[in-house]
This record gives sequence, structure tokens and C-alpha cells, in this order.
Amino acid sequence: MATLSMIQAINQAMLQEMERDPSVVLLGEDVGHEGGVFRATDGLQAKFGKERVIDTPLAEENIIATSVGMAAAGLRPIAEIQFSGFLHLAFDHLVNHAARMYWRTRGRWQMPIVVRTPAQGGIRALEHHSESMETFFTHTPGLKCVMPSNPYDAKGLLVASIRDGNPVIFLEPTRLYRSAKGEVPEGLYEVPLGVAKVVQEGRHATVISYGGPMKACIDASAKAREKGIECEVIDLRSLSPLDETNEVAKSVMKTGRLVVVHEAPRTLGIASEIMARVNEKAFTSLQAPMKRVTGFDVQFPLARFEDYFVPDSFRVLSAIEETAGY
Repeated sequence: MATLSMIQAINQAMLQEMERDPSVVLLGEDVGHEGGVFRATDGLQAKFGKERVIDTPLAEENIIATSVGMAAAGLRPIAEIQFSGFLHLAFDHLVNHAARMYWRTRGRWQMPIVVRTPAQGGIRALEHHSESMETFFTHTPGLKCVMPSNPYDAKGLLVASIRDGNPVIFLEPTRLYRSAKGEVPEGLYEVPLGVAKVVQEGRHATVISYGGPMKACIDASAKAREKGIECEVIDLRSLSPLDETNEVAKSVMKTGRLVVVHEAPRTLGIASEIMARVNEKAFTSLQAPMKRVTGFDVQFPLARFEDYFVPDSFRVLSAIEETAGY
């Protein structure tokens, strides 16, 4: 085991998969000579050459359209979009081509594309650099969507995404690139898509999140424990497919209470779907109304107001105390 940052774990996953499978190629703005805007692809062009690590023009639509053609021709492209806010420019090819190709060809063509992009706030970035766009993609049949919260999961989920036959949107919480560090196996391994992880066991309330807000949830659960409230904390990891193991429902059946946290705007966010599924599968176990702690239904604010938007441990703890004291 080595202690790696999230960005190092992501780099290692791509390097080892490219060594294992010659059909894996990288493309994107500055991914070659510069190693990517956050250095996620650092050193890969020097090792694998310009034909497998391809610097593209500043044209997100072209990057994804090219990836669709590569995948149809038998390659496994990993496309980097420098910030998730720029994915809007490639939305047509993602939704109308990549996501539909398997269905349109009745299974003859797969679309093994991974679209990597930094997401969420916390870095005091400019406009279009801090979006949480997961709802767009989880609502699109044919697309898978993943967001890790730690280096171990980042590597394993990326390996699983590269090997998947479907297009995968791989959202990387920007503020965790270097702040999140942990032990990562040196060899290749997969973290399966569609499987949530119980990060911490508890018996009084279930707290669910993914990506950047996971730290706020863990910090809030530690403060809640000091007040006698034991929280079960679950990391979704995969947003589409979403928890096919029913880990969430099983937890709520045990605790009777639920708090869901995400950074994306509130309306029609992942929290809404989680709460609907709990209502269907564990309603009779609920001992209090379900709570959600989310971003707000506004554009992501500029730097001076960012802390008011991003869910923090204080907001999460308040929700835990409210549902536990109902």
C-alpha cells in the first residue's frame, strides 16, 4: 500500500490500465505535454506517446464527438473536460449519441467512453468551474455516473469505469484532488459501480452523501456522537446505477431516520431520488421525517459567497439533531 492523494490515484489508474490494454487512449485539452490542468495525466504522454495521449483544441463538443467515433472503432477513450461547467458544450453528443448507441444498434456497438471532469466547489474558482451536474447525467438512460470521495475509491471506480462497456461520466471533486489522501493498493483493482459503502456504522440516524460533502458528513457525525447520536454514514460513490445492493434501505430499516446531503441544487437532486426509494422500500421503518441538506436553487456563487452555498458540518449536524430529536 502507498499513501496517495486523489489526483495521484487517478493518474495511477490510467497509467496501469494503459499498460494493460493498448486500446485505452486519452484525449483532452492540455492532457499531453502539460499533464492536464490539475496534472491528472502528468507523465502519460512521455510514456505512451502522442498517438495515445492526445492534446486537442479547446473544443469540448469535438472531444466527445471524437470519443464516440473512437469507441465505435474499438478503442476505449478517456476524455478529459477541464471543468464540468464546460460539459454543456458536449451535451448533444453525450445524450443523443454516446448514451443511445448501444440501444440504437440493439447491442451491436458498445460505447466504452470515460469522461473525466473536475466538479463541485470549494476552490474559489471562476464561473463555470464549480458546477455539480450529476442530475443531468443520472436522468439520461445509457449514461453511468460516478463521484468518488477518497483516493482508494477513485482508483477502483476509474478502473471499473474504463473497463465498462457503457459511457461513464466520472466526476472528480476538485477540492479533494490533493486534500484527500489515503492508502491505495499498488496493483489494479475494481470498485464495482452501483454499490454504496458504509463508511461508519451507527444506530440512531443514517447520513448519506457522495463526493466533496462526505467530509462534512463525517465531521458532523463525530460531533453528533459527542451528543449521544450515533450516525451510520454511507458513501453512494456511484450515482447511476444507484445503490443496487439496497444498502440505503437496509440502513434506514435499522436507524429509522435519514439525512441526505449533496452539493448540487436542491430541486430534483439525488436526495429526492434517495428519499423516494426509501419511501418505497423502508417507509414503515421511518421514525421521523427525512431531511436533506443541499445546495440552493441558484447558480453556484462566486468566491466570497461560496461558503454559504456548500453544505458544511454545521448544516449537516443541525439536520441530524432535528431528525434525531423528532
